[in-house]
Amino acid sequence: MGSVQDSPIPIDLPNLSAFPAALRGKRILLCTESFGPVNGVSRTTLMLVNHLRANGAIVAVVAPHNHTQQNLFIPSSATDQKTITSSLSPSTSDMSSSQNTTLRLPGYPLPYNPELSIVYPFLLSSLYKATFHPDLIYLASPASLGFQVLLQLRQQPPQNQVPVICNFQTDLAGYCAILFSPPLSALAVHAFASVQSFLFRHASVRCIFYPSRFVRRYLEAKGVQCDKMEILQRGVESARVFHPGRRSEAARRRIAPGGEVVLICVARLAAEKGFGFLADVARQLEARGLRFKLWIVGGNRNGVVEGEIKDMFAGLVERGVVVFAGMLVGEELATAYASADVFLHCSVTETFGLVVLESMASGVPVVARDEGGPSDIVQHGQSGFLVPPEDLDGFVEKVVLLAGDERLRRGLGEAARRQAEGETWERINNKVAWRMVDVIQKRETAVRMMGDGNGGDGGVRRMAMATTPVFGWLLLSNAFRARVVDMRLAGGIAVISGFWIVVGLYLALIKLGLWFSTRVRS
Repeated sequence: MGSVQDSPIPIDLPNLSAFPAALRGKRILLCTESFGPVNGVSRTTLMLVNHLRANGAIVAVVAPHNHTQQNLFIPSSATDQKTITSSLSPSTSDMSSSQNTTLRLPGYPLPYNPELSIVYPFLLSSLYKATFHPDLIYLASPASLGFQVLLQLRQQPPQNQVPVICNFQTDLAGYCAILFSPPLSALAVHAFASVQSFLFRHASVRCIFYPSRFVRRYLEAKGVQCDKMEILQRGVESARVFHPGRRSEAARRRIAPGGEVVLICVARLAAEKGFGFLADVARQLEARGLRFKLWIVGGNRNGVVEGEIKDMFAGLVERGVVVFAGMLVGEELATAYASADVFLHCSVTETFGLVVLESMASGVPVVARDEGGPSDIVQHGQSGFLVPPEDLDGFVEKVVLLAGDERLRRGLGEAARRQAEGETWERINNKVAWRMVDVIQKRETAVRMMGDGNGGDGGVRRMAMATTPVFGWLLLSNAFRARVVDMRLAGGIAVISGFWIVVGLYLALIKLGLWFSTRVRS
């Protein structure tokens, strides 16, 4: 097991400010669990898609049906050139030449987070018919959609195994540990970890981007090869959107008419975002006599879940100490960041924590629990403070320190702004583009060499050695080989369908529980 490094994969990246010309015209099938301005992960993916398309790459996006109409901030460059809603029926075969499309697959929205869906079982060949046969598959935060693609890809003969790049952005196992009740939580964590380990170690997966050391340690513990992993952090619109210049005294007077210190937390209202910890922080701050307003920005389309989070702050809201602003978007969100004095981040499941970087770009210092992505973003004592995850008293002490020292707040905020200015989306997305070129070119070289009988790329060669000799020794026909592949694909679909049935039953129980909770609350 190797030590944590930033980038163990050798590659010549001559200029990350330039887009690789060799990627223009290449066909990329990008599968993502959510797409559009829905959440931090999907916004990151949207930025990448827009960047690739704007520079001449052909990108077909495959994503679950969007069950939410939430309209968060969309950069001016964002376009969705063609959208297809499909159940992958045979009629989609005439669309094989479609370019820069967005294909929406049917699925079941998660009860606790309707922004995400579990995609119904589908055939990878149907995706190809509806879009094109790609040069590369990019899996953004793979879960139900990405796992199905990888499982089916593993069953293909070596010459049909399109190379894959994964971007690990969501800690599914961490979410399961919080959302599920024991012993189901332990079972779910084990299941996700086993599936990820099984799929990510396959030779078709050429690179796995990870956003923080926290994620790398997790992947290493699951046996994923170190030479596949490469760090990829996030960018922020620090020039046009998130900027200290958006600070509004009118907004501050509205939230804190008595001149109180304004603390802000931006997050979806859900259990895994650490709101129980935040409520304890607010109560301790009130007990210490600090004059403050806690401004909580975010919502949840599931009213029961949102209500449960708000109940954690019972009394604090009535006394006017905590203000729930709901979902803010666009300029309103940027103004909220810049108008606060201190940003509080209490989640311990974030693989990166884009809201932390957005706050820093707005010139607001951060106090965060030292777990997950924020540990790599916040420079302790320079752009904010990191506190051990379970140290409630230590967290409160840092908030009190910043609340009482305007000069310290200003100094840390300016340093946070300088740090965020260097994290541009162009450089980050160009890094992905260069990696795509590297993977595609290696695959093309390997295929040519295999055709010439000269071997080729190690991954392709290992796959060929694992399958071809058996057929050769037994003198089996090509038709029989195809039948074996079809049987393996059928087995993979059966596994997916069985898993979906089990998950579907559990989701039905959750829905029943939420319905019961609604009746009790009403």
